[in-house]
Amino acid sequence: MCRNITTLRGLEPSATAEEIEAAARQYVRKVSGVQGPTAATREPFEAAVAEIAAITARLLDELPARRQPPPTVPPLRRPEVRARLAAKQTSAS
Repeated sequence: MCRNITTLRGLEPSATAEEIEAAARQYVRKVSGVQGPTAATREPFEAAVAEIAAITARLLDELPARRQPPPTVPPLRRPEVRARLAAKQTSAS
């Protein structure tokens, strides 16, 4: 369903809160069909992201360690993604 969500379990170092939130946000975008929240959708959208991120963090804490790391690197660990996000934040300021 969400091919863009990267496996976070087994990362070294462990998944960060930012990575967990990004995965939760991608999931909520996909299931809700809301890409950019509006005034009418912002509150339930952000509440869902927060709940899913908390549940995901708890799940990752409770699962046993993986034998092998995930096959792909999360987007927030890729230099080109970080550069694009930094440029986006600079242009928005």
